[in-house]
Order: sequence, then C-alpha cells, then structure tokens
Amino acid sequence: MKRYAAGRARALGLPTRGTTGPNRLRRVDRWLVAVHGQLLREAADPLVVDLGFGATPITAVELHMRLQEVRPQVRVVGVEIDQERVDAAKPAESPGLSFVHGGFELAGLRPVVVRALNVLRQYDEAAAAAAWSTLQQGLAPGGVLVEGTCDEIGRRAAWVELDANGPRTLTLAAHLPTLGRPSDLAERLPKALIHHNVPGRRVHDLLAAMDDAWDRSAAYGAFGNRQRWLAMCELLDHPKDIRRDRFGELTVPWETVHP
Repeated sequence: MKRYAAGRARALGLPTRGTTGPNRLRRVDRWLVAVHGQLLREAADPLVVDLGFGATPITAVELHMRLQEVRPQVRVVGVEIDQERVDAAKPAESPGLSFVHGGFELAGLRPVVVRALNVLRQYDEAAAAAAWSTLQQGLAPGGVLVEGTCDEIGRRAAWVELDANGPRTLTLAAHLPTLGRPSDLAERLPKALIHHNVPGRRVHDLLAAMDDAWDRSAAYGAFGNRQRWLAMCELLDHPKDIRRDRFGELTVPWETVHP
C-alpha cells in the first residue's frame, strides 16, 4: 500500500467537539508508561501519535512529558483533522513535540503507539471498526493502538489496546474515591462495546459480576473505596490482570468482552 509523506496524506475522519483539559487523560497516560514503557525504551524510533488532541494541545503536551520518564528521546506528534486547531497548537511545540494536520491515516506517520481517546464516540459501530482497521495499518511493526473514552475530567475511563492483529485487552479505570458502583463505568465504554452492554452480552456480564463482587466487598468500604476495589478484583472469576488494581484499574482479555 502506498505511504504518503507525513502531513500530505488525505485526512480521514471528522472533527471532534474538541473538548479537553489538563489531566483529562492522565489515567491512560500513566497506564501507557507502566504497561508499554518497555516498548518505548526498545523502539528504534520512539514515535507516538496523540490522535485528535482537540481544541487545545494540553493532552499532547502532558503525554510528551509523561512518556519522557521512560524514553527521553520520545517524539510525540499531535494529529488533528481541524487545521485551525493545528495552527493554534503550534506555539506549544518543543523538541520532541509537534503538531500536524491529519486523521485516521496518521498523516503518513508510522508510530509505535497511537493514543486515540474520545475520538470515535461520534461514529457508528461500523465506522469505528473501519477506523480501527485504518489505524492498525498505520502502526509501526510491534506497535499498539490505545482507543477509548473518558469523562470530562478524567475520573471515569475505558480503553481497548490493539495491535496490528486486533484488540487484545479492555481496561476499565476509575477515580476510586468518587466511584459509586463499577457499572458507573458503562457510559464510558468504547464504541465497539457500549451498544453491547445488554443482558446476554459478555461486557454486560463483566460489569454485572463487578457490581456483585463490589457488593460482596462492602465491608472493606470501611477502609475506603480503594480497599473495596482490591477486594472486588480478587473475587472476580473472569480472567484478569490486576497488577494495577490499586490504581483503580482492571484489565481483562478482549475475549472476555468480545461482542
């Protein structure tokens, strides 16, 4: 397939609302550092794309800052389909941080990581799946795509990790002091899952099991929601990775929730 020079590929996609703010994506950034730090350290070209950075460049600036902790030479490129947003972001450029016009074709870049948060919510499920495919094709060998959504201040989030072969995991993340029930995260499910949160579907079963385990862990609530979340994770029968459960995260294999 023909590759275009960076910045010259035909931009694919539609502008988002552009809503953003400081620390909105801190949960997924910290997960990236913890889970994929080794990928960045070993990459010959540690190029990362922040797709659809929005009305201000703050999330790309923060991503660059956080990823420098594991690879000082990391390059973060903010890609936006709205040229006015790109122009407005240019003053924030610095060594290792730049902004270009583009969409799902990634402006012809071949990043080792793509972070696409709050980008696909406006698309229907079929269009979102097509966007996944386009983004996967643009990854560097061994690269990963992280796609999902979060609330306006980053307290509730869910994201899917994909490689070139398809989705691998779903991560649910919450600010535990303000969490009512695990199923509160349902409204932040990625487009590939949100319409499947109905009885009889796997993602609904997972959230129901989390609520049940949460209820059974009520006694731990006396020590705070963090201890209750930890107890909930231990009670779940679903396959899971709980290495980061103390941060209010739960990661499950994609097969656990595949629609």
